[in-house]
Amino acid sequence: MDWPLLRRLDDEDRRRLLAAASRHRYRRGEAIFREGDPGDSLHLIDKGHVAVQMTTPMGDVLTLAVLGPGEVFGELAAVSSAPYRTATIRSLDPTETLVISGEQFSELRRRQPSVNELLLELANARIPRLSGQLVEALYVRADKRVLRRVLALAELHGGCEVGTTIPVRQDDVAELAGTSRPTVNRALKEAEADGAVSLGRGRITIADPERLAALAR
Repeated sequence: MDWPLLRRLDDEDRRRLLAAASRHRYRRGEAIFREGDPGDSLHLIDKGHVAVQMTTPMGDVLTLAVLGPGEVFGELAAVSSAPYRTATIRSLDPTETLVISGEQFSELRRRQPSVNELLLELANARIPRLSGQLVEALYVRADKRVLRRVLALAELHGGCEVGTTIPVRQDDVAELAGTSRPTVNRALKEAEADGAVSLGRGRITIADPERLAALAR
């Protein structure tokens, strides 16, 4: 697996870091950690997909991002002076991560200052994505948000092509789109009637990517 966070390390540092990491496995729907938990490690995703979620003051769950193989999460708590998790991470399907302790990561940063640049790049890459989703939540109709999340999930599961199957529940899509399950069900049923997707128990299959993209605009 190629993790961008490790690309600038020399072979020896990369081997040393990965050798010290421990592999953790999570069931579908399992909370890997929760907002407010103590945080002293970061995770490199090897298999599966996770949702990054926060709870609003009103008690609603807001999904900020979906991450897949090759991506990293938990790095902010590992380098912060106040090491508490700022979000909940929940697995969307069976997931495996390599866990690196905060102490190991701090030592790596001391030896390899370029890692700090990579952390900055990660943060800069996530800000536009978060801003885009906040704009969507304010100005895009719920049914359109549902279809956009389906498109994004399809890309994460090997590309949005005919036959791409997303192993996701409608409850998960509702959280990702910031809407209710009945709204998701209605939007997906309409997309299915239009020939864009095919629905099954716990999965969505892409039938016509171009039609789905058109409906999401």
